[in-house]
Amino acid sequence: MSGKWNLFKKKPEAMVAPEPTGASALTVAPAPVASTSGDNSTEVNKNDGFDEIKNKFLNEIDKIPLPSWAIIAIAIVAALLILTCCFCIIKKCCCKKKKNKKGKKGKGEMGMKNMKGGEDDDDDEDDAETGMTGDEKEEEVKEKEKLGKLQYSIDYDFQDNKLTVGILQAADLLAMDGGGTSDPYVKVFVLPDKKKKYDTKVHKKTLNPVFNETFVFKIPFQEMGGKTLVMSVYDFDRFSKHDVIGELKFPMNTLDLAHPIEEWRDLDSADQEEPEKLGDICISLRYVPTAGKLTICVLEAKNLKKMDVGGLSDPYVKINLLQNGKKLKKKKTTVKKNTLNPYYNESFSFEIPLEQMQKIIAVITVLDYDKIGKNDAIGKILVGSKSTGAGLKHWSDMLANPRRPIAQWHPLQPEEDIDAALAALNAKK
Repeated sequence: MSGKWNLFKKKPEAMVAPEPTGASALTVAPAPVASTSGDNSTEVNKNDGFDEIKNKFLNEIDKIPLPSWAIIAIAIVAALLILTCCFCIIKKCCCKKKKNKKGKKGKGEMGMKNMKGGEDDDDDEDDAETGMTGDEKEEEVKEKEKLGKLQYSIDYDFQDNKLTVGILQAADLLAMDGGGTSDPYVKVFVLPDKKKKYDTKVHKKTLNPVFNETFVFKIPFQEMGGKTLVMSVYDFDRFSKHDVIGELKFPMNTLDLAHPIEEWRDLDSADQEEPEKLGDICISLRYVPTAGKLTICVLEAKNLKKMDVGGLSDPYVKINLLQNGKKLKKKKTTVKKNTLNPYYNESFSFEIPLEQMQKIIAVITVLDYDKIGKNDAIGKILVGSKSTGAGLKHWSDMLANPRRPIAQWHPLQPEEDIDAALAALNAKK
């Protein structure tokens, strides 16, 4: 601060000259000429001001505690930074101008297209709002177009409280097999209970099957409002899970049941739901080779699917022994009322010679007992030398440990999956 203060104090000293002597007074004689020429005096004042600022700047630099080369380096770096910033700003402005020109050119080229069909821009805006890309939109459209369509009929008898569903035919179904065909069939059921399920016959190697099959559901009219009718079209596969092609859903409260309905409708993509949990069953297997005696003990089941309106079931277990696809013997347990975790501990013995054990398959079915209607299957398992997974392992463990009971838990499988597996085994013969 003291240095700057001294610098400013020099200013009046520089402006005030000492009292001139006679000789020096003669040297200032041209002053009247300067006063007569206003331009020259202005130029002299500007030069003096510039020199004064220059002197101040140099004095301040001299006071900085850095060597001269460092000050020069800092000045060069600062200048480069300023030039770089200016270059970036100029480049950005040029890019904007180019984009504007391209935009104008594109609008000019698309002018006629927009006049013919201005919906394209609106579609793009809609896609942007929904977050869908062009490829995703095309895939969705293709999927809807290629699933096919189904002709059906729906009729309700108000006197008998019967809903009659007709599956007439399908057309242009999606090809699910490698040869460009499918083996379609239709599954018909009513939500939310799924208690009754009907399947049409499988039509081999066709995309335009004719079914002409009718199914009846007995549903009181007062319960119809909360029901949803579902028609699912599947591709049958002998050796794996059946693939869904598409489906139709009909909330019953949206249908006019006063008159019979018969129409075509495009299939919708089916919701990929998680496999329904049906429960588990624990069984024990024991075989005595010398006596040719097979013992199957049904121990217990747990977490069974709710089949009754009250949220429970009346489960019992049925055992069918099959040899080469034919029913050999059958047994069943007692019915356990109002439970989802029944305990049985019931044993059943079968006389099977050792040489026939490789041909035997045990089909174990858990059913819900119904006094009025048909007993509905909750789930099934297969156990035998021709089964797979847990069923094959359990059977092999039994044969490897003769005369010893081998217990194991098995997850219940959907009835249609086990039936399909049995059909595949019979077809291999």
